[in-house]
Amino acid sequence: MTAWPGDAYPLGATYEGGGTNFAVYSEVADLVEICLFDDDGTETRHKLPEVTSFIHHGYLPGISPGQRYGFRVHGPWAPGDGLLCNPAKLLVDPYAKAVTGPMQWGREVYAHAGDDHDVRDVIDSAPFMPKCVVIDPSFDWGTDQPPSIPLHETVVYETHVRGMTMCHPDVPPELRGTYAGMTSPPILKHLTTLGITAVELMPVHHFVPEHSIVERGLTNYWGYNSLAYLAPHGPYSASGDTGGQVAEFKAMVKAFHAAGIEVILDVVYNHTAEGNQLGPLLSLKGFDNPAYYRLDPEDQRRYVDFTGTGNSLNMRHPQSLQLVMDSLRYWILEMHVDGFRFDLAAALARGLHEVDRLSSFFDLIHQDPVINQVKLIAEPWDVGEGGYQVGNFPPLWSEWNGKYRDEVRDYWRSSDQSLAEFASRLTGSSDLYAWSGRKPSASINFITAHDGFTLADLVSYDHKHNEANNEENRDGDSHNRSWNSGIEGPTDDPNILEVRSTRRRSLLATLFLSQGVPMLLGGDELGRSQGGNNNAYCQDNEVSWFDWDNVDTELLNFVRRLIRFRYEHPIFRRRRWFEGRPIHGEDVHDIYWYRPDGTPMLDEDWAVGYARSLAVFLNGNAITATGPRGEPIEDDSFLMMFNAHQEPIMFVIPEPMGGSSWTVEIDTATDSDRGANVSANDKWEIAPWAVVVLRRLDTGDQR
Repeated sequence: MTAWPGDAYPLGATYEGGGTNFAVYSEVADLVEICLFDDDGTETRHKLPEVTSFIHHGYLPGISPGQRYGFRVHGPWAPGDGLLCNPAKLLVDPYAKAVTGPMQWGREVYAHAGDDHDVRDVIDSAPFMPKCVVIDPSFDWGTDQPPSIPLHETVVYETHVRGMTMCHPDVPPELRGTYAGMTSPPILKHLTTLGITAVELMPVHHFVPEHSIVERGLTNYWGYNSLAYLAPHGPYSASGDTGGQVAEFKAMVKAFHAAGIEVILDVVYNHTAEGNQLGPLLSLKGFDNPAYYRLDPEDQRRYVDFTGTGNSLNMRHPQSLQLVMDSLRYWILEMHVDGFRFDLAAALARGLHEVDRLSSFFDLIHQDPVINQVKLIAEPWDVGEGGYQVGNFPPLWSEWNGKYRDEVRDYWRSSDQSLAEFASRLTGSSDLYAWSGRKPSASINFITAHDGFTLADLVSYDHKHNEANNEENRDGDSHNRSWNSGIEGPTDDPNILEVRSTRRRSLLATLFLSQGVPMLLGGDELGRSQGGNNNAYCQDNEVSWFDWDNVDTELLNFVRRLIRFRYEHPIFRRRRWFEGRPIHGEDVHDIYWYRPDGTPMLDEDWAVGYARSLAVFLNGNAITATGPRGEPIEDDSFLMMFNAHQEPIMFVIPEPMGGSSWTVEIDTATDSDRGANVSANDKWEIAPWAVVVLRRLDTGDQR
């Protein structure tokens, strides 16, 4: 077979009916070989015959979907200059649409010989490397349409493809841990009855486990170690990993859309699986190391690391930017996903060292007519200097609000000086987002996420218990803002269990009644515990998997009711900020704060260090935004009373704007009071660690 010249675009392997076009970027290569593999591992090599603008390309007739392949790059070996071309090492296509087979760790996958990093290793890595797969891109999307849920109406559910489905007794065994399992009837039923509007999937770009984790007898469970940015992770496919994972992923998205659920991907464009100068040669390093990675200008053998994982993608180089942008467009246009959560997004915004809010990456995102139409969520920090950037991302972006997590946790463990911060987070964090023209939906509110304690563990442990990670409990954050409610870990003490249950419900009520976009950690609604492990990244087992046999049904029903309550009442998902002042010049407020004695909060009340209780009135007739067709939005009015003391507090029901009659909608301490009526100036006891929400029955003088 002789390779024809082919085309320089598109990059990657493109099946065209009678054959396949291959194209890959390398400015430093002298020549690039396309390597084809038979089922028995026999390799056939072909030189890519043409180079156009540093794109090496060629067309091979007769090559069809299912064909395994990789690349070998011939060129300079000069580690001191950052050049690592080594044709003995098989490379994964940066634009691979599917990847098959595991990676076998050993000296064979390293470019250098032993401890001498200046000597090129000549052992063939192909038998130890995963292979790329030519795919058939056709798929019957039918009438698939994105749900297009407005951001302020979104409820995000962060979950893991494998962990959510591995132990569900009603998911067929062959579908557990797979994309198909995610849309099996029992999982879809759980998600739809829960009421969430978007699943945020932890990384599904094809990834490999780190050598250090494998040596400890564990694996990379979370998936933040990407190898191929356009390929769905093969082991998550029930259809096999020789191309079936692509169609299976598309079918999952189609099924979610049919159920009214959007799909958001957690993407890791800040670093790759190749690690630092001691890491393996798997893909980008071997194609064009200086183009794809941030190299240390003082020693180009080494990598600039803003991520804590060994390397940082070089977002200052146009080819790295193109790879990321092409990947994003591919997942939107070909895979129909609805948005992205960008891991360690501050690393993508760095110029030389500092975080640049107006970096090239954000310019490209804002100008791209495909990408700027989907949901864009930043994890607004990295591990470099000045990397904590909560509130500093540009318009179009929402952010994981780390300050919301921290302040709400502090309030509900009864920390001093937490009242004012708690109120700011409850009302959407205007101090962080309003200055840049963003709305409350810029704040992705969360209390727990994959990284850290689950909700059950947040109220059950003072300290991390990560011994199972085999790192002597050194890994994971030691400052969790948690409180064990009186006893560390499991207990049968009914008083401790009651405190924990109330605190969990109060934390969840705070989350779903706050302005902004709530994100629920998958499994928290079930009462899932990780036994105090706050860094279960390497636990692909019962530590991380959902325990469907021990569901806290009372908690699950409470979460369902909270989400439905939020959906039914637009006052809790406002598009615009609260004014906090009279509306239209009349003596009416959209929000009003009260002390427990029923009198309005004064400036000095916010500074009382020991104050841990307050009430807030939300006026449903003072919503300034209108509906999609300009119709006015009106709602009931509510009084929310919060008590983070360890003792009950007697609240006096205020009489805002003339209203006098109320009914109890939510009490996180007990369900027995729901539906009870109370009048203005009555006293109502709020249990320790509890939230009570009252709905006003009479309208009063509100206009």
